[in-house]
Amino acid sequence: MRAGLIVALWAVAAILIVSLVVLPISLQAHLVAGLTVVACMIIIKFFRAQGIWRQIALALGTAIVLRYVFWRTTSTIPPITEVANFIPGFLLYLAEMYSVMMLFLSLFVVSSPMPSRKPPQIDPHNLPTVDVFVPSYNEGADLLATTLAAAKAMTYPEDKLTVWLLDDGGTDEKCSSQNALAALQARERRAELQALCAALDVRYLTRARNLHAKAGNLNNGLEHSTGDLVAVFDADHAPARNFLTETVGYFTADKNLFLVQTPHFFINPDPLERNLGTFQTMPSENEMFYGVIQRGLDKWDASFFCGSAAVLRREALQETNGFSGVSITEDCETALELHSRGWKSAYVDKPLIAGLQPDSFASFIGQRSRWAQGMMQILRYKFPPFKRGLKLSQRLCYMSSSMFWLFPFSRFCFLVSPLCYLFFSLEIFTASGGEFFAYTFTYMMVNFMMQNYLYGRYRWPWISDLYEYVQTIYLLPAVLSVIANPSKPTFKVTSKNETMDESRISELGTPYFIIFGILLLGVVATGVRVWAEPYKADLTLVTGAWNILNLIVAGCALGVVSERATRRQSHRVRVERPCRFVMGDEIIDAILRDVSVGGARVHVPPSVEPRLKKGAAGTIEFQPFANLPVQHLPVEIRKVGMDDDGLLLGCRFMIEKAEHRKMIADLVFANADQWSEFQKNRHYDIGVLRGTLWFFMVAFYQTGRGLSYFFGLQRIGSSSPPAPSVAAAIK
Repeated sequence: MRAGLIVALWAVAAILIVSLVVLPISLQAHLVAGLTVVACMIIIKFFRAQGIWRQIALALGTAIVLRYVFWRTTSTIPPITEVANFIPGFLLYLAEMYSVMMLFLSLFVVSSPMPSRKPPQIDPHNLPTVDVFVPSYNEGADLLATTLAAAKAMTYPEDKLTVWLLDDGGTDEKCSSQNALAALQARERRAELQALCAALDVRYLTRARNLHAKAGNLNNGLEHSTGDLVAVFDADHAPARNFLTETVGYFTADKNLFLVQTPHFFINPDPLERNLGTFQTMPSENEMFYGVIQRGLDKWDASFFCGSAAVLRREALQETNGFSGVSITEDCETALELHSRGWKSAYVDKPLIAGLQPDSFASFIGQRSRWAQGMMQILRYKFPPFKRGLKLSQRLCYMSSSMFWLFPFSRFCFLVSPLCYLFFSLEIFTASGGEFFAYTFTYMMVNFMMQNYLYGRYRWPWISDLYEYVQTIYLLPAVLSVIANPSKPTFKVTSKNETMDESRISELGTPYFIIFGILLLGVVATGVRVWAEPYKADLTLVTGAWNILNLIVAGCALGVVSERATRRQSHRVRVERPCRFVMGDEIIDAILRDVSVGGARVHVPPSVEPRLKKGAAGTIEFQPFANLPVQHLPVEIRKVGMDDDGLLLGCRFMIEKAEHRKMIADLVFANADQWSEFQKNRHYDIGVLRGTLWFFMVAFYQTGRGLSYFFGLQRIGSSSPPAPSVAAAIK
């Protein structure tokens, strides 16, 4: 009975789809049909219907998208004889078809993603040996000490776990550089890190020359190690204690598995989140990828290596002579090669590491440029759709992952197309204002609803548009350069643990203000054209509305490139952990409220205030998450204050030996559940309407903030107030 109902529902959906796409209907009928589909999708979403109903909603949305494609293809492209109109018009058409193709690839990948996995049981008598690689280039000893200490503290038998620091900043090539100062710094770095590794019982390894960047560094580690499995952590990615217990079991359960990838969780906001003030309330950009897309790829056995927070099988890597280094994104390239050889991958949807994102907008753009250029190299050299050995589903998945980075072309076309008409009277879209509005409006509404179905709790409306816009300005020339010369890009390490000492406009910010000014002139041009050509007012107003949407996104971007100052040297993590504060012979029961690699805030009873002064030394006693004795970490009181719960001490850790590094790693990074809880608090579906309202209000505020920076109205050196909590107000 139930199977018959499902077949009937699919039959009805198929008939509706065919009817909506090909039947000639009036403009009014199309508008009614489109709005009816949107209403159906809203109703299904309101009742949180899943399974077949969710698929039907997406299928109905697909019908409207296909009808829009049919209309665009058959009715709107300018005649080829009108060259001035045809060229920009056809480029806009290609940009739209690219977006539609990416939407359909997304539907294939994530319409029904893999549920979260449960780790297989581990046989304690048959555990594989594990080498942990921490590749480094220019990171400081303090940052590396935290990651190495956390890696060393992972729950795993000591005789089966070896932690390696792979130092590419102290190679023989660097130590013997003709630049005397650079050579001295490299030798000092090598000596410092060798001493650190000896104190932490970690192996230090460098090499003769810096060949093939990170891939070459990792391959050098493979040559000098023998573990059955290899775990890779970036220099700023500290693992939780249970990282290996949550991942190693998959390899014993499946002998054909080459990779177990886990999410990248970040304890600091990226530049957009920091400058917009959304880190605590809105899902981060990377959560859409790790929360939905990687699970979708996992369903098709196409989840790929992301460079860190992963475990790989040595036997598989030996087939490809180690990590692939043709492109500057060695992680995805390595996974592509191994998938094509029949090896399998698995994705564990649980954050088990905590790392750092780029703090400055310039570093953010540099990181994304490397990703985009690397994926373009993979597309050029490997071309996943025709890669021998891949299954059809894997071809489509890798096609989606690599072709995504062509978005700067489509985003650029969407930005300049309305200006072609408003400034130069180029008719790149042959349709009346009514037709343009009816077809485009229903298409956009359905597109927003489909995106909300796929990513609702992980990506709010318009946020993808903002991220893509701010990257397009610099990624477009970067992608063009690698298409022209795929061997040109070289691996550049992303800056980590930066400090932002003053509020300022990013050194990359000028083009965003210029573009905002041009779009603002487009608004003026709209008014002029409506007054001068009233007989074309409908088309002019619709095109002007398109330009205003671009202006809103561009205005929000002004806030993104207006960097807020931050005085904090290390990023705090909220905790609620009992401890004792010891000062001399006095022992005080206390609670840790938040911690960082540099210090902690501790709550103590107000009655002890007279005895606790700034500059006083003491010790924090706490119980580690592992079954270990009570630890004693020396601290210095830097600040004493009061809040509603009592006396609040701001303490700085007094690091005197390597054991203290391990204690700090336990306090900050040992508990993976805190990362999941933090993400869970941000994962709610704001909805298309509320999300749009929220974004427009944020954009209005950030436009004003960005212009105040530009005209010098913002006091330099101060941290501007955060954006109003609009999301909280309308939630």
